[in-house]
Amino acid sequence: MNTQSEVLSNEILSQLQDKGVSKETALSQIETFNRGIPFTNLVRPCTVGDGIENIDQELNKYISIYERESASKKIIKFVPASGAASRMFKELLAVSERDAKILKTDLISASDQEFKTFLQFIDNILKFAFIDELKTALKEDDLNLDDLLNEGDYKHIAEYTLGPSGLNYANLPKGIIEFHRYKDKSRTAFEEHLVEAKEYAKDEKGASRLHFTVSPEHLERVKSLIERELDNYETEGVKFEINYSIQKPSTDTIAVDLDNQPLLDDNGKVVLRPGGHGALIENLNDLNCDVAFIKNIDNVVPDGLKDDTFLYKKALGGYLLNLQNKIFGYMNDLESDILNNELLLSIIEFVEEELNIELPSQFDNLSSEEKIKTLRAKLDRPIRVCGVVKNVGEPGGGPFWISDKNGNISKQIVESAQVDLESKEQRAIWDSSTHFNPVDIVCGLKNYKGQNFDLRNYVNQDMGFISHKSKDGIDLKALELPGLWNGAMADWTTLFVEVPLITFNPVKGILDLLRPEHQPQEAIK
Repeated sequence: MNTQSEVLSNEILSQLQDKGVSKETALSQIETFNRGIPFTNLVRPCTVGDGIENIDQELNKYISIYERESASKKIIKFVPASGAASRMFKELLAVSERDAKILKTDLISASDQEFKTFLQFIDNILKFAFIDELKTALKEDDLNLDDLLNEGDYKHIAEYTLGPSGLNYANLPKGIIEFHRYKDKSRTAFEEHLVEAKEYAKDEKGASRLHFTVSPEHLERVKSLIERELDNYETEGVKFEINYSIQKPSTDTIAVDLDNQPLLDDNGKVVLRPGGHGALIENLNDLNCDVAFIKNIDNVVPDGLKDDTFLYKKALGGYLLNLQNKIFGYMNDLESDILNNELLLSIIEFVEEELNIELPSQFDNLSSEEKIKTLRAKLDRPIRVCGVVKNVGEPGGGPFWISDKNGNISKQIVESAQVDLESKEQRAIWDSSTHFNPVDIVCGLKNYKGQNFDLRNYVNQDMGFISHKSKDGIDLKALELPGLWNGAMADWTTLFVEVPLITFNPVKGILDLLRPEHQPQEAIK
């Protein structure tokens, strides 16, 4: 691998063009490397009553609004499902790769976390929903799980769980893994999303719509799984409409060396890297729908615990539609002949009090025409209502009030990598956060005229990430686009609503499937 001193040669430009990456985009990315990405300036955490709403007392009101109005809307459940399961099994992979033979005595006496995780996995192997599938894979090669356990042959158990000789889970999307066991069968995460969607993402004709973003290499396998299982979940009055997309190659970002020059591989090809989940704003932008629910693939629970999820999904949807109706009404008022000073004051109060949007400091001194123009700009943008849960120490971002480079204050979801945690002041604000972002988002994607917003116009490019990595022994810098629910939605109208912790049960590591929330409910009552 080598680098090239010329910023963008004709050869590089040709390669970028083949990927759909424009010269302007590539130069902008290189400029970002040269300039660096500033830290986000935290003002204070959002708390209940100061940026976060608690709607428990009005839950039925918003559920009713949703059930009444969603029937005539096109609703889509949007699930980012590209993530491979390798990170879910990282400790098991590490132990398997470093030990030719894994003995129980080694596991018991081991002090490091990788061995402890491996031992917990083995000791609880019968509790995982995929156990029958694992036994079948072993049997095909004349192996027996009970014999392997008795003999302490844990190497084979790990290999047949993770590798191509068996289930190959470490090389598949997380959504394909069997998460939950029921009396008649086990369900994958994809199947659990089907069950959710038919409850709150359907219209008056019974059309229940889902959109999964998947990796291109797994697309056909995911389609095959879902098509095979659809009949198990389509009930009377419900018909699924399922679509898929992949992360667009044009959203890949150029990699540079430590001197910020484009990096070339040994074949002279420019090195491009996936832009991260922020690239999915393009996929979301392609949806032609009124409302989109966004939820991660691994945040699902068995049927016995779904009721709260259903209630709060509908309540968040109703909260969004209620606000949207008000916004659309005010947008029409701002264009009408009936606009008077009293109505203008009502709109200003709504913007400041209900939407928590800060108007410019000089707003009161503006002319009526300039005030109307400012209010229209604040109101005419996509809306997101984000469910947030109480912070219980999970890694990830949370809701904060932030100040941009012009001193404008807004509500945003912020990740730790965006914050200067070396600053005592910023660290103190970060540590005082009361709530966490579980990626439980409802989006309004059309304007008051029924037209689709171009979501690409509401991205804050200064909220991406620059990371240091290596490829083939060469140090490089990689650019991750502003995250889907961070910078990619920075200029949206944002509302935070507190939701119960039970609605957030992600599966980040294999042992998370042993939590009571993911075990058969009849077994833990």
